[in-house]
Amino acid sequence: MAEYDYDVLVIGSGPSGQRAAIQSAKLHKRVAVIERKAVVGGVCVNTGTIPSKTMREAVLHLSGYRYRNLYGQSYTVKQNITIADLLFRTGHVVNNEIEVMRHQMMRNDVELIVAEASFLDPHTVRLAAIDRRGHRDVTAKSVILAAGTRAALDEHIPFDGQRIFTSDDILNPERLPRSLTVVGAGVIGCEFACIFATLGVRVTLVDKRERLLPFVDREITDALTYRLRENRVTIRLGEEVSAIEPTMTEHGETVRIHLASGKLIQTEQALYSIGRRGATASLNLEAAGLAADQRGRLVVNERYQTEVPHIFAVGDLIGFPSLASTSMEQGRLAACHAAGVPATIVSTLFPYGIYTIPEISMVGRTEEELTDEGVPYEIGTAHYREIARGQIIGDQSGLLKLIFHLDTRELLGVHIIGEGASELVHIGQAVMAFGGKIDYFVDAVFNYPTLAECYKTAGFNGINRLSA
Repeated sequence: MAEYDYDVLVIGSGPSGQRAAIQSAKLHKRVAVIERKAVVGGVCVNTGTIPSKTMREAVLHLSGYRYRNLYGQSYTVKQNITIADLLFRTGHVVNNEIEVMRHQMMRNDVELIVAEASFLDPHTVRLAAIDRRGHRDVTAKSVILAAGTRAALDEHIPFDGQRIFTSDDILNPERLPRSLTVVGAGVIGCEFACIFATLGVRVTLVDKRERLLPFVDREITDALTYRLRENRVTIRLGEEVSAIEPTMTEHGETVRIHLASGKLIQTEQALYSIGRRGATASLNLEAAGLAADQRGRLVVNERYQTEVPHIFAVGDLIGFPSLASTSMEQGRLAACHAAGVPATIVSTLFPYGIYTIPEISMVGRTEEELTDEGVPYEIGTAHYREIARGQIIGDQSGLLKLIFHLDTRELLGVHIIGEGASELVHIGQAVMAFGGKIDYFVDAVFNYPTLAECYKTAGFNGINRLSA
């Protein structure tokens, strides 16, 4: 008779939990995934990454945004875009992703249990039925926590899902607003600001920091800031929100946003996007000998073990970088470590994809980081407008920047803004992973016409700077 009901119990079915469960099953472990919602996929598939990026794609297509440099600023595929138009594609993609994930689990004999999990002791978890009509207790040799996050809330703000939204419910508005104020210019805030501005909504973006996305190379964020303003987005940086309140005016229901500086913003709807909190409140971590920090997150070691060695935590629950791609890898590695199988990350070079309009992607270090570290470097740049493919797709403002060591010529960073940036960055990532130099791009032959040619142009530009 087995000592435990399961070898591995995974709590959460998002990217990290799903990958951890599949990897554990591949290692011939008895695995169960606990998901508190009736559908798998977590925030990533149901309310976050997949639906928001699908909506973005629908917006780009229906608005005709990609073709305005070719056919004029008034060009549009559909004149009056409705919420139904946007949600049609979103629903199709989300349903397909859910079906794919469920089939993967079924094919690998992963048991899926819809319940809310909470610890009774380090090896025992209570599974409460969502309808509160019963529960059962199960034991597991190892537990992998992949519960994800929830939107951070301020108890002083009256969120109603009608006028004042969080990022979890902004994707299902009843109608498109005439104006929207986004509080918080992080990745999520910037992405939604771009989506709604492209739809013609008057957007105001507020953040107490002095620049957008401070972890991104400044030249790239400067380009994004310019494009946002070109798209009629009002940007209020260095401003702190003191109060948000719904109100009635002669024109109907609106939202008033008071800034600490005394400014007042009147807007039809508001999106509050000041970060996310780990979804650990209901897990009863104390019973397992664990404690989360003020943002509901857990501390882990290099093997993704918490303070209790057989309990692992992965994904957004452990904080930075909080990317779906890195979360998947963390889930796989945690499953291997739980099974006692040696496993390491192939490369620590994680690419970042930010789906603003235009999109941004980067890998490696920025100019600011290298300057602070005292590393001598040079850059090479290529503009999409110089490349035939850039002209064909109508992207006149895209930019690819390579940063390389001044003496060794080793590639240190790749930073891109423009169409296909999140795909294009992987070429630079591969070269960096093998310690390649900028000379590689000068000698390489790329398909023509492609955006990948930007690498060759940027390579030549960097070498020419050295010669000069």
